[in-house]
Amino acid sequence: MNTGVFQLSPRITVLPVLHGSGDFAVEVRRVMLEHKFDCLAVPLPRSFKRDVEAAIDHLPAVTMVGQLEHSIYESGWSPPPEVSAFDPSASDDDDESDDEPTLEMSFVPIDPCQPVIAALRVAMGERMVRAFIDLETTRFQPYALTLPDPYAMKRVPMSRFASALLPFIPAPPQTHDNQPADRIATMAHRLHMLEQQHESVLFVCAMTDWPWVRDAYRNDAPPADDEDVEDTAVYQPDDNTLVFMLGELPYITGLYEQARASLDDDENLSVDGVKELLIATRQRYKVEAGKQARHISPKLLALCLKYIRNLSLIKRRLTPDLYTLVVAAQQCAGDRFAINLVEQAREYLHTEPTGRQRVTLGIDRARLPNGTVVQTVNRLPGQPMTWRSLNLKPKPERIEQDQWLQRWNPYSSVSWPPEDESVERFRTHCFQKAEQIINADLAHSEKFTTSFLDGLDVRETVRNWHTGDIYVKSFPPRTGGLDCVIMLFDTPADPRDYPFRMTWYAEHGNESTLALYGTDFLGNMIGPGIGQATYGGAMFLYPPVAIPEVWTNRQLDFADTLEDRLIAAGCLYSRARHVALLSPVPPTAMWRRIARRFSRKLVHLPLSHFSQSTVEQLRVFHVLNGREVRSYASRFIHKG
Repeated sequence: MNTGVFQLSPRITVLPVLHGSGDFAVEVRRVMLEHKFDCLAVPLPRSFKRDVEAAIDHLPAVTMVGQLEHSIYESGWSPPPEVSAFDPSASDDDDESDDEPTLEMSFVPIDPCQPVIAALRVAMGERMVRAFIDLETTRFQPYALTLPDPYAMKRVPMSRFASALLPFIPAPPQTHDNQPADRIATMAHRLHMLEQQHESVLFVCAMTDWPWVRDAYRNDAPPADDEDVEDTAVYQPDDNTLVFMLGELPYITGLYEQARASLDDDENLSVDGVKELLIATRQRYKVEAGKQARHISPKLLALCLKYIRNLSLIKRRLTPDLYTLVVAAQQCAGDRFAINLVEQAREYLHTEPTGRQRVTLGIDRARLPNGTVVQTVNRLPGQPMTWRSLNLKPKPERIEQDQWLQRWNPYSSVSWPPEDESVERFRTHCFQKAEQIINADLAHSEKFTTSFLDGLDVRETVRNWHTGDIYVKSFPPRTGGLDCVIMLFDTPADPRDYPFRMTWYAEHGNESTLALYGTDFLGNMIGPGIGQATYGGAMFLYPPVAIPEVWTNRQLDFADTLEDRLIAAGCLYSRARHVALLSPVPPTAMWRRIARRFSRKLVHLPLSHFSQSTVEQLRVFHVLNGREVRSYASRFIHKG
């Protein structure tokens, strides 16, 4: 660090930071360990000193130190005489409305990725003197400015980063009580006092305050008087609401603490943490979705990271925010994966009980232990945040699924037309692939005489180059066509995993007669009259024909497994000599014996030759409880 840029005097060094940034927290720690200081000054009032330092001792457990302030709507507020402002046993009868909180609370987040907290943490470990030099105010008035991404410091020294911002940092805002200017003048005055007591003082302050503290220090501006304030208290935020307080995502904040505990490198966690987050989300998604989970391949994750990078650059940022991560996850892997990403991102890895009072946080609000809702103001505000909504379709609550299940009519089940069209297009594609294989098997080469027949056979011609003969290909005409394709997606199939077995008849001439086995759709209700299941295997007959119910037909009782019965049905009802078989494994000896029993021949289509993402989407299908459900099914069904 070029300390000359940040020197206020031979004894005072200013370190301007962006609050709530893990990159700045790492930089502050590095500066304090590489240079010797005997006093640390921070932009917090003295009233917070005892509780803030006590809360830092609880790290890595995240807490917050709060101080009640004046009413937002009343000028002369004071706590009710019969109820203490921080009394957790206070009656809920006196709670204020959730919609209009009448109390305001300023707080200090005990955040490992907060540079001021990181500095205090190092100072406490090094037995350094800590000075809290901010002005005591009964109502704190924060202000923040959108500044460049701190990740730029990986390539740009901190001195150049800060110096480049100097022309763009505006003067503190003018308020009726002139609080921002008074705070800066008070901190500058107290720095004068500290340099008389210590040889080397480090002052960690906000980037937006740095040039004005320097001016006030040089001009020796008179300080303001401290106001009488309420006592502070330490709270532990609810684990699910940490995202409203921490500067970095809770999961990435946990990675910083994990790296600190294991002495790992944390220089690039603001970016590498995003990769760790995606990998952890993939594991969570697999557990939550089970057999319905899409295959999240490394290639798909790389595509998602590329999407995240491009969205971040469009917003002129180097690191992504949560909204960018969720949008990219939704577009690349679907709503369900995006929802798991949100859940994983807000999960802090080091949640430990501290014995402190619990609060529930929201957007600039908090519910205190006694039920009172207060407006919250961060004493160490980071860059301005914008909260946006995103349309994701979460999994319904269990109580809703039970209600829909109770209203299910077992005698009225239909399919969803968009899925029928998709699977029929895939069935046609399988027919075409199988016909190419059949034609290739029938092809043969012969010497050229008077016609090139179906084209020159270059391979055979080169093989017989020494004879001077030319060979051509011949594809004899094939009698008959394909009318049956059997798709096996899970082999061997466990009957306990696929209890739903049904034969569906075509509603019109463009649909196939379908026999299938799949997961239990009644166990996964996603909407009123809408159940979701996954194909284990299916048989398609096209053009459609009326056949007996496959799963109760005694003529097929010789088949022992689900796959055997489906193949036997296809060979029995197919009118063509060949039957296309899509499966992850080659036809077994049993399957070939079943085909010979009905004088049929199986044409194998390896499942690996088809797009895995396409197959995974086709495997998921929905059962609707009546045709009328089709009118609103698209509100609940999301393919992707």
